[in-house]
Formats: sequence, C-alpha cells, structure tokens
Amino acid sequence: MDNIQPSEIQTSEEERIQVVYSRRPRNNHYSWENPRHCLASLDRTWNVLDMLRRHKDRPPLCEMKILEIGCGGGTWLRDFIQWGVRPENLTGIDIRPDCIAAAKQLCPPAVQLFQGNAACLSLPDSCMDMVLQSTVFSSILDFEIRRQTAKEMLRVLKPRGIILWSDFFVNNPWNPDVRGVKKHEIKSLFPDCDVKLRRVCLAPPIGRVVARWSSALYRLLDMLPFLQTHYLGIIQRSK
Repeated sequence: MDNIQPSEIQTSEEERIQVVYSRRPRNNHYSWENPRHCLASLDRTWNVLDMLRRHKDRPPLCEMKILEIGCGGGTWLRDFIQWGVRPENLTGIDIRPDCIAAAKQLCPPAVQLFQGNAACLSLPDSCMDMVLQSTVFSSILDFEIRRQTAKEMLRVLKPRGIILWSDFFVNNPWNPDVRGVKKHEIKSLFPDCDVKLRRVCLAPPIGRVVARWSSALYRLLDMLPFLQTHYLGIIQRSK
C-alpha cells in the first residue's frame, strides 16, 4: 500500500464509481411521473430557497456564479435557472460521459458542461460564488478522495463563497456502493468553516410507498426528524 500513489487511488475510485453507475437498473424513481419524486422535489426546492434566503452573506442569486460537481443530467442546474440564475453563470462537471451528454441535451447552450473528476478540477482559484454537491460524497467510499474533493471545492470558491450540501447521512443497508456522510465528517472535510445543516427528505423507501396513496401523509411524515435521511446545508469559511 505504501507504494500506491494518490493519483492511482483517485483513478481506482473513479473507475469503481463508473462501474457502479453503469450497472444500476433503470427505473422511474426520478421521473416527474413518479409521485414521490414530485413531492421530494417540491420539498427540496422550498428548503434550498429558504436556507439561501436566510443566508445573507452572499450576492443575489441572479448574480451568482455556480458550479455543480456530479451534475448528472443537469436537474439542479435547470432548477437554478428557474430560480433566476443566468445560464452563462452555471457550470456542471460529472465523471460520466453519458450524463454530460444528457445534460447538454436538456440544459440551455450557455450552461458550461464538462466531463471530469471533482477531485481535480480544471478551474482557476476563487472563481465561484457557490459550489453545489448533491449525493456525490456518499458515492465516494475512499476518504482521501472525499478530502481531496472537498479541498478542490474550497479552492475554486471566492473568499466568501458558499458550498451548498445535499447528501445522505444514513447508510443504505441494501446498497454497499454508497455510504452516508455524518455531521462530524462534514466538519472534518471543511475545517475552519461554518457548517449549517438541517435534516430533510423522508426516507425514500417509505416515501415511494406513501406518496402513491396520500400526499398529505407524505408531508406529515416528511416533517419527522427520525424518518429523514439527508442533510441540506450551507458551508462557508469562518475566516
């Protein structure tokens, strides 16, 4: 192990993630025809905009330059456009070429999209007002790659820029390819930062069943902390 270089670990982890995603079965969990996805997306929108509204130490949303790592097909990027961000101020990166191809089909041409590894961003220092990650860190099992990815996110942020965090804090017993990120680990990944987190998101297995029968019951259960599985947060340097 002592002879393995960091770049080899990074390549190995990237290859593992590529394989994991390539063998995942196609389903409609993230289709707008899925009631659970609709309700979860509405809840996410409210929580994100509420957290950003409460966080005053930032430019207006319409002026922010935003990077999303692990952008997938560009769902969050399109959401930010709906929330007032100009397409030319949005950048997405993902290691999966099929996701970048899909994002290019669905996002406006002005959105900048690149295939690449978030642990080694080809972007200049201090160029972004916000860096977003959504379920990226839970997909990275190697702590050193998590640490390097966090370091890169901070590097490309402007001095008072913010990280928008959205990820599991619980483990999925049916999926060994992901691992939740606890509060203490988030704080260790972003030292000398103010970390504000809130619990969100009804546990997906429960949500998928309940949403088919009652949106009111879904919303009620979604408010119970012991049934929530994600942290949504804003991270900002304290110095």
